[in-house]
Amino acid sequence: MKLEYQIIIALGLDMALGDPRWLPHPVRLIGLFAASLEEPLRRTIKNTRLAGMVAVLLVTGITASLTWACISSVRTVYPPAGDLLSILILYTAFAARDLADHARDVYRALCNHHLPAARLLVARMVGRDTATMNEGAIARAAIESVAENAVDGVVAPLLFAVVGGPMGAMLYKAINTLDSTFGYRNERYQEFGWASAKLDDLANYIPARLTAPLLMLAALPWGGSRRAFSVCRRDGRRHASPNAGLAEAAMAGALGVQLGGPVLRGGIPQEMPLLGAPGAQPETAHIGTANAVMLVTAFLAAAVFLAARFGIMAMVR
Repeated sequence: MKLEYQIIIALGLDMALGDPRWLPHPVRLIGLFAASLEEPLRRTIKNTRLAGMVAVLLVTGITASLTWACISSVRTVYPPAGDLLSILILYTAFAARDLADHARDVYRALCNHHLPAARLLVARMVGRDTATMNEGAIARAAIESVAENAVDGVVAPLLFAVVGGPMGAMLYKAINTLDSTFGYRNERYQEFGWASAKLDDLANYIPARLTAPLLMLAALPWGGSRRAFSVCRRDGRRHASPNAGLAEAAMAGALGVQLGGPVLRGGIPQEMPLLGAPGAQPETAHIGTANAVMLVTAFLAAAVFLAARFGIMAMVR
């Protein structure tokens, strides 16, 4: 089966099923493997940054190799089973439905005026303290998560899948998981997580710059495309991350709200750059719109990337 059809089926499965909690997920296994390497590598290699680089090489290399080996061995025995395994691996790499489900749960809790539940639910989406958040802060956190994860949970895996198939998709998920595991700017991971953070920035550089215009186009039905373009051009590079600010600024413009501002992480207040319309605070209803824009972005990304692949493959033949 052609890779293009495998990706279409895998994306359809993601949209229909999401991420069932009972299904063993490769990302969880990658995360456990990465975490298991930290202590022995720190103990064996005295240069902490070098130890982190070795961790990156081991995790990415083994993930990509195992993906290739599993699919190749199964395909050798029974080719249709190899196609099925490829589809399942691709399916696990896409997270549009799961992201939408998390944001929808927060939205429903806020609509039911259940603030404690909304705080707990949004804590699953963001790495910040949520115990004292009010409704506006919860809505803002959920929207920011949807915007940021439109890159690393939707557009980037699709792009890597179109370019590199299941092995490319899993390589990207390994890079993203390494950043989630080690890529923190604190005393423990400043050196050990350096390679993980830098590689994640590199892997997301092109996807982030594709996500922003796709978000602008996706916002067209809600009349936010022009605003998204304007805000992204003005505010997209205010963020400390070279990638996250573009999607967040585009989403802020699409919704006509202001994102960023004060956050609390580990009890320490931090000030994030302000993106979007000054003083226009996000409301609960904006979560639903952000979800819709993100899902349209996913379909647009799939259409554009697959059309490009079909065209390139046709020229090569």
